[in-house]
Amino acid sequence: MMLNSDQTEIDLPPTHSESESVFSDCGSSRAGSTEDASGVGLCAQSRITEPGEAVKKDLQHLSREERRRRRRATAKYRTAHATRERIRVEAFNMAFAELRKLLPTLPPDKKLSKIEILRLAICYISYLNHVLDV
Repeated sequence: MMLNSDQTEIDLPPTHSESESVFSDCGSSRAGSTEDASGVGLCAQSRITEPGEAVKKDLQHLSREERRRRRRATAKYRTAHATRERIRVEAFNMAFAELRKLLPTLPPDKKLSKIEILRLAICYISYLNHVLDV
């Protein structure tokens, strides 16, 4: 994220201040809370039963675009994306190699760029059409 010259810090999602309780959504009544063995009150709504539930609850307030951006920032996603991209580029290069084998050039092993291969293919196809028309 780029900062403007007048911007001094990165915008972070709001956090609870020290005066706010994490369980402030429970209300002041004791009806919605339970006490564990140590006597500490817990809100029934904020008890976490599964490890991933806290993350899901944290991500619910984010927009769809921000959730997508965070998911794409993970190492697992980047590795998978890099693998897919590598496979795509290899297939692309193999297709150019196959096309190159079909095109006649004066030195048969001459190295051609991709744009030269495409231009030569266009010329060769138009030449073949001309030969068929005659």
